[in-house]
Amino acid sequence: MAKVLSTGDMSKCIGCFTCMFVCAGANRQDHSIQKSCIKIRTYGGISGKFVETVCHACREPACAEVCPTGALTLRKGGGVILSKKKCMGCRRCESSCLIKAVDFDEDLNLPIICHHCGLCARYCPHECLSMDEVPD
Repeated sequence: MAKVLSTGDMSKCIGCFTCMFVCAGANRQDHSIQKSCIKIRTYGGISGKFVETVCHACREPACAEVCPTGALTLRKGGGVILSKKKCMGCRRCESSCLIKAVDFDEDLNLPIICHHCGLCARYCPHECLSMDEVPD
């Protein structure tokens, strides 16, 4: 069975950004949190709670539908897989994502797409994230 990244109890999140650092380092070979597929931010200022923005593993992803080159293909369990060779950097996938989970790497001229590897969940010290089984 396929697995997708899920957010559990974000009230336990302390904003350590470990998930973002691990994601950027492992998947982008860059330690800038700007290159992470998951984004953690405060909601309501410095005293507010932390919220996440991450791919929801859509079954019919708008990002893949608008891709003119077929660089985004459906992933088992939901979401997409990026073919870097096919991507022309048009950024349509970024603007089509309703939850703003697709960012863009200006240096590489490629979208930053979560492929649900689970590293962020594995290294979250408070278990705010998890990998959940879903039907293929």
